Amino acid sequence: MSCLFCKIIEGSIPSRKAYEDEHIVAFHDIAPQAPVHILVIPKKHFAALNDAQPEDIELLGRIQLAAQHVAKEAGIAESGYRVVTNNGPDAGQVVFHIHYHVLGGEKLATLGGKE
Repeated sequence: MSCLFCKIIEGSIPSRKAYEDEHIVAFHDIAPQAPVHILVIPKKHFAALNDAQPEDIELLGRIQLAAQHVAKEAGIAESGYRVVTNNGPDAGQVVFHIHYHVLGGEKLATLGGKE
């Protein structure tokens, strides 16, 4: 298995976990882009959002709720946070296992300079 995130899921690469259940793992990013930067990933491997199938709809919802949970636990739910997934190389995706970034802990710049 060569997927970095699959290795984190199986425990062969250590991580600082923020949340885990039978479907989802969330852990702190090793190169944070904000004071709080947590990655939320499904235990099921698929490369990107483009690879999600209709049968993944429940799993995708679980990811959203896990993002909400880690934001609350990190103390950023009330002040605000951003949830981002990069889909493909031109969007900046580096690890090809679908994942969502939960970013917060400071006022984040608006995307494209607009509200």
